[in-house]
Amino acid sequence: MELIKKNVHMNKLKCQSSLQLTLDDDFNVPDVKPDIYKIIKEQGAIKINDVKMLNGKLMVKGALSFNMLYLSDENVRPVHNMSGEVPFDEVIHLDEACAGDEAIINWELEDLTPGLINSRKINVKAIVGLTVLVEELYDEATAVSIEGDENVQFVNKNITVTDIAVDKKDTYRVKDQIHLPSNKGNISEILYSELELRNPEVRLLTDKFTVKGEILVFILYASESDDNPVEYFETELPFSTTVDCNGCTEDMVDNIEFSIASKSLEVMPDADGEERIIDVEVVLEMGIKIYEEEELELLNDIYSPVKELVPVLKDAHYEDLLVKNNSKVRVNDRLKITANQPDILQVCHAAGGIKVDDITQVDNGLEVNGVLEVQILYICADDNKPLNSVKGIIPFNQTIEAKGIKPTSIYHVKPALEQLSVMMLDSEEIEVKAGIGLNAIVFDSITEPVITDIEAYDLDYEKIQNMPSIVGYIVKNQDSLWNIAKKYYTTVDRIRELNGLEDNNIKIGDKLIIMKKVERTI
Repeated sequence: MELIKKNVHMNKLKCQSSLQLTLDDDFNVPDVKPDIYKIIKEQGAIKINDVKMLNGKLMVKGALSFNMLYLSDENVRPVHNMSGEVPFDEVIHLDEACAGDEAIINWELEDLTPGLINSRKINVKAIVGLTVLVEELYDEATAVSIEGDENVQFVNKNITVTDIAVDKKDTYRVKDQIHLPSNKGNISEILYSELELRNPEVRLLTDKFTVKGEILVFILYASESDDNPVEYFETELPFSTTVDCNGCTEDMVDNIEFSIASKSLEVMPDADGEERIIDVEVVLEMGIKIYEEEELELLNDIYSPVKELVPVLKDAHYEDLLVKNNSKVRVNDRLKITANQPDILQVCHAAGGIKVDDITQVDNGLEVNGVLEVQILYICADDNKPLNSVKGIIPFNQTIEAKGIKPTSIYHVKPALEQLSVMMLDSEEIEVKAGIGLNAIVFDSITEPVITDIEAYDLDYEKIQNMPSIVGYIVKNQDSLWNIAKKYYTTVDRIRELNGLEDNNIKIGDKLIIMKKVERTI
């Protein structure tokens, strides 16, 4: 007698920990740069350089890279930039059970504030949030049948589960070139740039998937033109590719997260030797999870007319995909400059980031509260102080539909800025319109008792021989042929044969003839 088992591939969160870092450092203006009159705009990103796991502690080395636009008192070109790095070395405590496992580190730059100490020195303060996840792939061994003894009777129970077919990381390198239009001057130096991934779309195929999307590129540069010492250019670079992914098929469900791992811009000369071409390289990191829904037959109950069988049970944990959708949020608001800011002549560029503050489970859904942080670079009327920026925070609230969600359900919501447009209303006010996507995936958590082993004992033949050989039975509420056959040490097929039943359907009040199968000691 042998249990036939099937492995269901599952993924679970083994450890999770969060840490907030406060970074603070001073920087001197390089000798080749002019004095700082006013800081216009800042940008920053976190680079993780080294990760080591030791005795439940995660050693993380990295740095905050920042770039800052500022105004000087120079008449020739008043706009300049300054870059730098603030290193950090932190220890994040995890459970010892996670020692030796591979960790996933997510970062969020919660705040970046450069301050002017004097015209040749700045102070950079930042708040960085680090979240560490350790996931574990495991197989939930599930008994689905039994072989080797024709007397053993068994019945199965069907449940729907979602197992993970693919769980891996991959990268894709986007390479392209930007050729400046004829109305733009040659590039002397790139002062500021933004590269953003927008609207990635995935289509699963057999053993591969396709990805298409756009890279939004904005550059502010020092021009060789005397008339326009500072110029800017913005464009979209579409891309598409096919990624090998063994084990996936068209009918599976994807949950692929994209992030920009690295990016670079390099100015190149054109055929005439003029600096008018920009080589763009962006490395996209993909966290690939692909799920497969499966109808699983669990071995639910067993017995034998010739032996006493006792199943050994344990609780098995499964997940079932409840919903996956992309909920759209429309945000519309107006931003006004303060009294001490110069008037707006023309909007140059807008960048935005989304922060989710709170996710609350509600009836048949998830309520998401967060903010859209917007920073707008604009051109001023004063040629000596041609640039300035304005910041704003726009709150949003959205309920994601998730019918059947329970307190025990597992969910993950990934926000994405899908569209951002700004329009100058007058010299003091700007209208902001944005489209936010909230990608949600929700799993129902299922716990089922499963049979892991069977203990066999000899029957109590004295008890069985004292039972009548033939019984007239009237079907009661919640009776089934299985339960009746098990009680009287016979089989479902034998009851059906004796009573001329075509199937297993019986109803209250039906009269059955039952003959026990065991008549003697074996």
